[in-house]
Amino acid sequence: MRTSSALHSPHLFFLPKSTPFAITRHSFSLPAKILCIQGKLAAFELDGSLSLKPAAATLLIAEKEEVKAVLALFLKRQGLSNTTVAKTISKSDLFLECLVSRLHVLHETCDLAGRELTNMEIRDALNPYLEALLLQHGDTFIDMIEHFPRPPPEVKSSLQSTPLELDLDQKKLPGVVIDSQRPKAMARVSETIPAEELPLHVIYLIELGLDLEKVRVITRKFPSFAYYSLEGKVKPLVEFLLELGVPKSEIPNVLYKRPQLCGFSLSENLIPTMKHLEELGVNKHRWSKLILRFPNLLTYSREKINSTVSFLEEMGLSKETIGKVLTRYPHIVSYSIEDKLRPAVQYFSSMGVDVAAIMQRWPQIFGLSIDGSLRPLVEFFLEKGYSMEEVAAMTSRSGSLYTISLSKNLLPKWEFFLYMGYSRSDLVKFPAYFGYSLEGRIKPRYALTELCGVRLMLNQLLSLSDISLDKTLKAKMKKMEKSNG
Repeated sequence: MRTSSALHSPHLFFLPKSTPFAITRHSFSLPAKILCIQGKLAAFELDGSLSLKPAAATLLIAEKEEVKAVLALFLKRQGLSNTTVAKTISKSDLFLECLVSRLHVLHETCDLAGRELTNMEIRDALNPYLEALLLQHGDTFIDMIEHFPRPPPEVKSSLQSTPLELDLDQKKLPGVVIDSQRPKAMARVSETIPAEELPLHVIYLIELGLDLEKVRVITRKFPSFAYYSLEGKVKPLVEFLLELGVPKSEIPNVLYKRPQLCGFSLSENLIPTMKHLEELGVNKHRWSKLILRFPNLLTYSREKINSTVSFLEEMGLSKETIGKVLTRYPHIVSYSIEDKLRPAVQYFSSMGVDVAAIMQRWPQIFGLSIDGSLRPLVEFFLEKGYSMEEVAAMTSRSGSLYTISLSKNLLPKWEFFLYMGYSRSDLVKFPAYFGYSLEGRIKPRYALTELCGVRLMLNQLLSLSDISLDKTLKAKMKKMEKSNG
């Protein structure tokens, strides 16, 4: 290997290949191709030579902040309080530098002098790595971060190294991807294995309707899935879902959406979570529909659920209303409060919208991107001459507007609205117009009224049933005949 004068820099923080860090819970190992140098990134090339790539200090600082945010969010998802997370982050400078270096090794084609890694690139690169470390180091995970690269001062007994007996009942992330487990796990569900030699729980799920290819997809993402016990995990879960009223034909879809369910204990995790949600107002008679819609809900920690509920209370929603929101749209729990919910609340509030009211009716819009969905729609109507007050009124009457594609859906309907010749104020009164099918309802009904020579209000044109529309058209035509006669 060629040497470099940079190796003698007083600002060098070097972790050699021999530094232990991910071998067992008692020790650490780092990717072999990482060097952290102040203001620069060093990476070993394929031929073994050392390559120094200049990186602007501001970009490195910005990326470190993004890495810090990813790590903080990951820790919060494990149930740590904001105070504990802040304390851990403040002691994790060396670990953060390691994560930044890992990013650049994974994205060697990135032009470090001219482009920052995107938020998505950072999250996708780091989350699997953090999940793997969490599963491996368990209770010493926080100590490992704070004392990196040295081993934590107190080390507890390690996890079993074999995945065959891996019990994930009490883990926050059942089925986390571990690269070293994947090949063996995939071999257990290989297409070359005779059907009768597949793991018992896989045979059971195939008979239930989950095809082998989907089992392979699940195993590729969550290697531990290949080792679940039929009698201890999978079968009790399936029977439990059937008792709740989930149709047998839908269980394969539920497990495909959230295979981690198989790794949770019914008595210690899933049932207590359900009881807690019922105490918060979730309708216990609608569990089957709720699980079909969003099975992920049962795998969230109590702290995560409570933090969402507390935020909804902060918005002014009553306990009864919160229960209805959680029942109708359980996805709300998956939204980050600081990254999604709070910014959306602030944005709608700045428009003068009653945020609590629209949360009750359209909670899904609070998970939309402000720059990608909310602001473009608002600006569209402002550009068409509507005032902010009118846009706020439209939002209050039909918050689902924000879920409609601007270019493919809303714009064509806007153009046809102008063609029909209705008053622009009609849209403020009836913004639900944009929710109807242009080809399936709006155009045919408008053509029918033109044929009859009748002019209906916009809401009548679209919201009446076919029978009611027919009666209304006949009544108006009869009235017109009398007035003309």
